[in-house]
Amino acid sequence: MKLLARDIDRFGAGSVKLVAEDAEDMWNVYNIVTQGDFLRAPTIRKVQRTSVTGSSEAEKMKITLGIQVQSTEFDPASCALRVTGQNVQESEWVKIGAFHTIELEPNRAFTLGKQWWDTISLERVEEACNPARGADAAALIMQEGLAHLCLLCPSMTITRARIEVNIPRKGKNALYNRDKALERFFDATMRAILNHIELEEIKAFIIASPGFLKDSFFKYFMNEAVRQGIKKVVEKRSIFVLAHSSSGHKQDLNEVLSSPSLSARLEQTKAVGETRALQSFFDMINMDPSRAVYGVSHVFHAHELQAIQVLLLMDTLFRSEDLDERKKYSQLVDDVKGSGGQHFVFSSLNVAGEQLKYMGGLAALLRFPIPDLDELELE
Repeated sequence: MKLLARDIDRFGAGSVKLVAEDAEDMWNVYNIVTQGDFLRAPTIRKVQRTSVTGSSEAEKMKITLGIQVQSTEFDPASCALRVTGQNVQESEWVKIGAFHTIELEPNRAFTLGKQWWDTISLERVEEACNPARGADAAALIMQEGLAHLCLLCPSMTITRARIEVNIPRKGKNALYNRDKALERFFDATMRAILNHIELEEIKAFIIASPGFLKDSFFKYFMNEAVRQGIKKVVEKRSIFVLAHSSSGHKQDLNEVLSSPSLSARLEQTKAVGETRALQSFFDMINMDPSRAVYGVSHVFHAHELQAIQVLLLMDTLFRSEDLDERKKYSQLVDDVKGSGGQHFVFSSLNVAGEQLKYMGGLAALLRFPIPDLDELELE
């Protein structure tokens, strides 16, 4: 993401001018734009043109509009972001108050204004504009006939490809047909990696599966790379890490990333901070449940006692249409930081975030035990 201009006063009101450059940038913008914001961007609008003869006809025209945001819609598959609102700036073609939907696109500048920029939104802008940010880890999680190829970004897990090939198990010549089908499956998986992953940018590439499927595929992948003279694969052989998974489904990726055996290999990548924090939370629940809390009531009670060491919360909490609700969680983050604690904001498009969602989207590791918390009468 590029920051072209910033004008925010000491009270937190103002605007920034940004250019999103990739899919993760579009996800970050989606998390920044909220109801009531001001958005100015180029867009396509069907307008009525009147000719010199008095006749009129509809024509699509590229114009720049400024709208007050009413709602946002993000499509994870295409990473398209649509923002709907009412026009609030004079325009030759669109009346004040008319509704319009702007589709934000990569590499096209837009201006976003807020009455109040919260801490999380400002952090997102700063982190997204950091040139060192970006995906430097990838994962292939597979089982016979099914594979998911993922790019592990700091704020989201992007599925780059889903590979599915029917593997026959019964019938005449089943063994021969199975071997041929596995070869087709391996070839399709290899092509997906070459087409969707920039291996030059990757520091760690995890290949995970039940049993020995991962070993068989990796051997096939390397042999084919040598045979076909694909140097970028052969030269990057050392980045590949083989690991166990329960299945080839994406939801089992978090189990793989949490594995202690992978910690050293993933230490230098940017994609595992949230996963490691969540695993620490689960470990604490098993070792000392009085030092791990989740749910709004319990977390805020722990906050009142200044007991929070590590705060885990979902990005959806900062997309609430209620400004006071957003301020509440932003203040919680500020207070935890102010007391020397850490915070991790989990993406709802991240496998770790999907797990945190089932705990109410809010959890914390504590500095000291709070026993019998479930028995407290919390308002």
